[in-house]
Amino acid sequence: MIPDRGVEKRALRAELRQRRRTRTTTERDADRAALTGTLQRFVEERQVESIALYLSAPDEPDVRPFLDWAHERGIRVLLPITREDGLLDWAVGDGASEREGLFGMPEVVGEVLSPLALGDVDAILAPAAAVGRDGVRMGWGRGYYDKTLGSMANRPPVYAVIFDAEYLEEVPREPHDEPVDGIITPSRIITFRS
Repeated sequence: MIPDRGVEKRALRAELRQRRRTRTTTERDADRAALTGTLQRFVEERQVESIALYLSAPDEPDVRPFLDWAHERGIRVLLPITREDGLLDWAVGDGASEREGLFGMPEVVGEVLSPLALGDVDAILAPAAAVGRDGVRMGWGRGYYDKTLGSMANRPPVYAVIFDAEYLEEVPREPHDEPVDGIITPSRIITFRS
């Protein structure tokens, strides 16, 4: 019998959502501080001047302190805006002005740039539910990042931002899933390919 990757993904996503929701305040605070430091190190080591990021939802790894830090240092940050066609537009922002997007996720308010603006950043930091050791990224099922990344001929390095426990031996993969070049967690940076 051929495994149904869609069913496997839904089950794994449900488990990961539950884990994220049951994290304690102490765990969240510790991960927020550690992740901010790891993201700062990533940017400094690679001399990043422009980066694509996202506005984290309450259960996601909290990138907002890092966003504030990047803005204070003059790093250009592009933040995603969801489109009806399944792609992402982008806007330069500091996260201070936001609204609720198509799926209730926070989105930046600003001048909308086309998806092509993503090609001008030094790195893309993408949200994820989990990443396998082979670099396969599993998102939350809407396909925005897979479509956007899959449409790029020459894309900057892409790193998924996840909690340490979401770096798994493997995740279910479907043909449309786009691999990432590495992961950033509260405790480490791992590069799969350069």
